[in-house]
Amino acid sequence: MTGTYRFPAEWEPQSAVLIAWPHADTDWAKRLVDVEETYIALVAAITAFETAVICIADDDLQIYAEARLRSARVDMNRVRFITVEYDDTWLRDSGPVTLRSGESPSCQLLDFRFTGWGGKFEANRDDRLIEALVAQGVFANAQRHEIDFALEGGGIETDGAGTLLTTWRCLHERHPQASRETLTAKLSAWLVQDRVLWLDHGYLEGDDTDAHIDTLARFAAEDVIVYQACDDVTDTHYPELQAMAAELAALRTRNGEPYRLFALPWAKPVFDEGRRLAASYANFLIINGAVLIPSYSDVADARAQEVMAEAFPGRAIVPVPCRPLIWQNGSLHCLTMQLPEGLIA
Repeated sequence: MTGTYRFPAEWEPQSAVLIAWPHADTDWAKRLVDVEETYIALVAAITAFETAVICIADDDLQIYAEARLRSARVDMNRVRFITVEYDDTWLRDSGPVTLRSGESPSCQLLDFRFTGWGGKFEANRDDRLIEALVAQGVFANAQRHEIDFALEGGGIETDGAGTLLTTWRCLHERHPQASRETLTAKLSAWLVQDRVLWLDHGYLEGDDTDAHIDTLARFAAEDVIVYQACDDVTDTHYPELQAMAAELAALRTRNGEPYRLFALPWAKPVFDEGRRLAASYANFLIINGAVLIPSYSDVADARAQEVMAEAFPGRAIVPVPCRPLIWQNGSLHCLTMQLPEGLIA
């Protein structure tokens, strides 16, 4: 890469949000009807503020998705469909991590290897998604930079000012032979960061990402972190999430001050045929003028929205029904990838 690039924070101006529509050949097949309702609500929420770029598998799926969205009175002037192959719909991890130039409107699309979260699932088409989108001319003023290193967008969180937040559990699982010093150096170089903050604690049962940071703790400003807490001493998550909260309290901003911390409430356990599902409120999406937050039909939903309003003053807080998503071990942020301002052709 040449020139001066930076990794923008999620709250910076966006041109669009990238998603992929579910269909019968994805893992959503058994619960497609429920998941489609979540997608309709998600697209409606996005297009109230900016453009939604929707990957679709073929023309028939586009006709169907467009009809569903029109029937929900979604603003179709803010919807753009792109026909492309994909294995699944978790675009946070298969979509581009974008760096922006500080000198011009140009961008670098970092195309890391996507291995299906360490080889757990088939991912060949997802691993080629960015290349396919570039070939179709989706992006403007952007160059794809292929990096032979397994990294998912859900595993990294930036404040836009050179500080990266991530978890040791995830990166060590992907690269067991690499030391923390080596991984710190690689992430710092590729993502143009001068600080990498590592969390050693925190996990969610039912999460097959090996503790992605976007299920646990997120920046809301350079000095603000919102995190998933657990106040139920009888819950198996309690020790780990308490330890994570202590780690976050010990972190310091670039100026040496403690971060302002906002604890998200703990939803009641959700099970599917005896399997615990990962219902995290930290899996929210920041867009232009708003924050979209998962809703799980739980009494804690309202308090989660109150916390987000405190952490993001001046932004609309929009709940999106996400209970169907956790059946496949992810939620709202996992489905989406924001595209910075000026990136869409």
